[in-house]
Amino acid sequence: MRNDGIQRTFAIGITALAAIGAVVAGPDAHAMDFKGKTIKIVIPYGPGGTYDKYGVAFTNHLGKHIPGNPTLILQHMPGAGGAKAMNWAYNVMPKDGLNMIVPLDNSVLNQLMRPKKMRYRSEDFSWLGSSNQTNVVMVARTDSGVTKLKDLETKKLIVATSGKASTGYMIPGLLNGLFGYKIKIVQGYKGSSGSILAIEQGEAQASAYNWLAWSSKVPHWFTKDKPFGGPIAQIGVYKDPDLPASVPMISDLVTNEMDRKAVDFIKVLGLLGRGLALPPGVDKETVALLRSAYARMNADPAFVADLKKQKLRLIPATGEKINEVVTAAVRNASPEVVAHARKLIYGAGS
Repeated sequence: MRNDGIQRTFAIGITALAAIGAVVAGPDAHAMDFKGKTIKIVIPYGPGGTYDKYGVAFTNHLGKHIPGNPTLILQHMPGAGGAKAMNWAYNVMPKDGLNMIVPLDNSVLNQLMRPKKMRYRSEDFSWLGSSNQTNVVMVARTDSGVTKLKDLETKKLIVATSGKASTGYMIPGLLNGLFGYKIKIVQGYKGSSGSILAIEQGEAQASAYNWLAWSSKVPHWFTKDKPFGGPIAQIGVYKDPDLPASVPMISDLVTNEMDRKAVDFIKVLGLLGRGLALPPGVDKETVALLRSAYARMNADPAFVADLKKQKLRLIPATGEKINEVVTAAVRNASPEVVAHARKLIYGAGS
């Protein structure tokens, strides 16, 4: 599933917005000494998903680019669609440079649309960088009778997801709000892995996660002769290069002006991708050192080869650029647009 023209468009857009290959300043002499230390990376979901897979790659490669070559370990903290870990990282995580998180790609959306549940400010994290940007793609079982988005005008669909903070809830909810579909959303599954298993076992028929979650875990679903499932819609800033051109962007289907503004606000989540962030309060010298190390890891052929082996991809962005994107997204989202997006996804009275 590949289109070279789309690949070039996607890469050009990401270059402009994410500053691929940007040179990062070297570490400050006053930054902390990491020799003999252990760095803990928190994963906001359980094992097996793309947050976990990228986290494992980070633990295997980032340490050799940090002065002192510290050991890196993972801690899984699933719950509330990843919000449990985000809240913990912002409010409790030690601010010593030895603790970081693979942050949610939809952290800005959650913060603005569910402020009572999200006890963090995305713009206050120190983002170290990202190693992938990806669209959220809704995939449905072929035997559900839904092989294209238009089929939902006459057919119902059962979607599996972890919780309301997950893209597995947000995107189907958005489709219901925009087009009046009757998608039933069942919560309580453990991340993308639990949702995909539910689909395979027939408990559900669809869900919505980043394309790599689908292509790396269940590539056999998408065989050309007898596909088990298929992508029916995507949301992001640019079309995903690994999807057929026929898979529509939700933003291209919206005609109402307020709906369009809401979708434009939501679609930035793909740019945040999979990366690392420090909690607020870590000293700026240590932040600079770790950002520099992260950029060197992204440029390391061994890291790139490891991602490829795991059927993951590298579309890098610097920590500085992500902080800019996040801050701008928070600043530019008017209360009216946020309220409308919330209504579309969660319904009236949300």
